[in-house]
Amino acid sequence: MRIQERKSNEYPWWLRLFFWRQKKKYGQLLKPALLWGRSPKLFVMESLLYRVIERKSSPIPPVLRSLVMVRVSQINQCSFCIDLNSANLLQRTGSMNKADALSEWRESKLFDAKEKACLEYAEAMTDSNQKVTDEMITQLRQHFDDDDIVELTGIIAFQNLSSKFNSALDIPLQGFCQYRLHRVDLSKEKLNA
Repeated sequence: MRIQERKSNEYPWWLRLFFWRQKKKYGQLLKPALLWGRSPKLFVMESLLYRVIERKSSPIPPVLRSLVMVRVSQINQCSFCIDLNSANLLQRTGSMNKADALSEWRESKLFDAKEKACLEYAEAMTDSNQKVTDEMITQLRQHFDDDDIVELTGIIAFQNLSSKFNSALDIPLQGFCQYRLHRVDLSKEKLNA
């Protein structure tokens, strides 16, 4: 990591309480939380946004959220995010088939039209060499209403924030998933295939 976390007693008491809950949930503290914690106000806002995105009442189904989050993480080359989001995807689907096929989602029969529309949109939002088009929104409207598209856009934007933060600070994976990073083509050349 390019920036080290602080000693535990250097964080505000209320952040330490959050870290305790996180350790109980994941079995370990998440390195990104320790770095976000160096700026407590940013940490609170980032945490609140994540909780809203992952709420049960989200109009974007959990598997679809995970697929989009893993793909954005791959494009941004964030090992930590690929690790954690792949573990979430595995928990939600019971299989790594889709995670293993994500870099070739256009050719894969594992993904339905709704998933492909979302993945195309996520790639266009994430890759600065691409642009979101009216046709992409038209494709999304076959599956979602406008409020849902706004929610999906927020999820993709959040994952870009998170994975770019983690990638820039070189936050390592933490072993949440047995995901084989070497099987994922992280190159941007695949984006325009």
